[in-house]
This record gives sequence, C-alpha cells and structure tokens, in this order.
Amino acid sequence: MQLGMIGLGRMGQNMVVRLARAGHQLVVNDRSAEVVAQTQERIKTEARGQAAGATALRDFVGALTPPRAIWLMIPAGAVDRLIADLVPLLGRGDVLIDGGNSHYIDDIRRARELAPQGIEYVDVGTSGGVWGLERGYCLMIGGPDAAVQRLDPIFKALAPGRGEASRTPGRDPAKRSTAEDGYLHCGPSGAGHFVKMVHNGIEYGLMAAYAEGLNILKHANVGKQGRDSASAEVTPLRHPEHFQYDFDLADVTELWRRGSVVASWLLDLTASALAEDPDLAKVKAQVPDSGEGRWTLLAAIEAGVPAMVLSASLYERFTSRGADEFACKTLQAMRRKFGGH
Repeated sequence: MQLGMIGLGRMGQNMVVRLARAGHQLVVNDRSAEVVAQTQERIKTEARGQAAGATALRDFVGALTPPRAIWLMIPAGAVDRLIADLVPLLGRGDVLIDGGNSHYIDDIRRARELAPQGIEYVDVGTSGGVWGLERGYCLMIGGPDAAVQRLDPIFKALAPGRGEASRTPGRDPAKRSTAEDGYLHCGPSGAGHFVKMVHNGIEYGLMAAYAEGLNILKHANVGKQGRDSASAEVTPLRHPEHFQYDFDLADVTELWRRGSVVASWLLDLTASALAEDPDLAKVKAQVPDSGEGRWTLLAAIEAGVPAMVLSASLYERFTSRGADEFACKTLQAMRRKFGGH
C-alpha cells in the first residue's frame, strides 16, 4: 500500500523504515531537504526499498496516487495549520491520519470540518517511541469504519503483532480483535486520541511512582547525615540508626526487573538509565509535560471521575520546573512573620 508521511522526526522516520521493510510504498515529506534525503537513504539501506521525497507539499501530494493516504507525524500545535495547507491539494476520498498527540476534541472538530469536502480523518494515538522501529508501535485508532479498514495493512505493519506475549488468561478465544496484535479501532473520531490521552496520563502516574520510590531508597542513608539534633527549623530525625542504608539503585532496579510484580518496560528503561549514570548527574531535574496529562485530568473533571494519582503526578512535573517557587517563598514569609515554626 502507498502512504505519504509528513514529519520525519525520531518517530516518523523510524515508522517509514518499518513500513518499507514490510513492503509498503512510501512518499516522505519534511521541511528539511537534508532530513528527507537521510530518510530515503535509510529506507534504501535498512529496508532495501525506495521512497519518493519532497520538501514542497504540492510536490509531495503530486507523488501520491489518489485516493491518497497521508500520515501526519508532527506536534499537535502545528496540525491545523498543516491541514489548512494540504486541503486545497487534496480530493474526495483522500484520508488524513494524525499520528501525533492531538487533543481528541480537536479530532472531532477536524473530522466534522473535512467531511463536506469528502476528506476522511483518522486519529491514531501512537506509542512506542524510538524503540518502535524494532518493537513495533501500539496504535489506538479513531475514525470512520471504512477509512480505518482501508488502512489496516499500514496499521498491521506498524504494530508489534502477537510476538512473545501470551494470550491473557480467561480471554474469550472466540473474540476476534486486533488488540492482540497491538492495534485497535477504538471508536469514532477522537476515540484513538482519547485512549492515548488516558494512556499517557497513566504513564505520568507510573513514572512518578517509580521516581518517588527510588527517591526514598536514595535517602535511606539520611541517618548518616547528622540530622539528630533538635532544631526550630527542621524536625530532627528521631532514630538515625534506622536510616543507615546505602542502596545501589542500579542493582535494585535490575533486581525488580526479574520476577517482581512491579516489573515493566518503564522499569527496564529506568534500570538502563541508572546503569549508564547511577547518580543521574547528566539529567536535568526539570520534567516537561506535553499536554496529555492535563487533557486527561480535564476529561476526568468533566466526567466527574476521581484521578488523584494522575493529578499528583502532573503537579509533580509542574513543581520540577520551579512553578511552586513563589508559593514556597510565601510559606517561608508567613513562617518568619509568626516566629518561624
């Protein structure tokens, strides 16, 4: 099947290489001619295939055979502008696929706006990161049935497949679902990005749990640091003898990977990071958030669903960037005014 890919960053470029390995025909586009050429070379050397490429949208669209299928792998904030530039070049029956992390509400609007022109819109939450080239991508798909069915060969090639994962005990063997292959049509427009939004919100919470737990282990030697005398400013450590441990966190995470109920791919990545840099000295303490955690909480609020862990994990990211600095100063100012206790 032929597919056009716009956006050849870390994920987009790997995705077209994976598709080329599966025998699909690719046309690639990026603002950088150097990146387009690099992608074509990778397809040639890593997939033994060929790909047309262009930096101009008109040339890119012209290289695709109608009805066209165009995958957008760009930041959420740039999608509407790109669609506006593409629409005059497209025709009825063409389909646009947004594989980035757009807000599902934007997907609903875009599908409605494109429908009168006969252009179909499919939203695909894509998980797998830079590892997806070899592992495959977990795909959460929203959009009209016919368009999703037409694109099934693309989704199947990108997805991990059943691989080594065993069938879930108790799952009905008669139930037919592509979920076991790593991709799923979740529902109408916006459904794919809704599922991916919540997926990323959960990811925030899981990552925060690992980070906080490891931080407790890291400070389990606080009894060696002399915090045993009374102070009006800081509560003394009552039993310093209880906190005399110097844990090797790289070893602890390696241990947990093997047979523990908290084993996961996130833990695998954590163990790898600690093996490379045990004190994480090369890592900045500021943690960005790309929007999905916020959108998850907004959806939870609108639906009236409690999400305490996910809320805390998002606020923890805000804290890491110093967004609580004025609040902390205010706290200290109040303490000083009434005696500092």
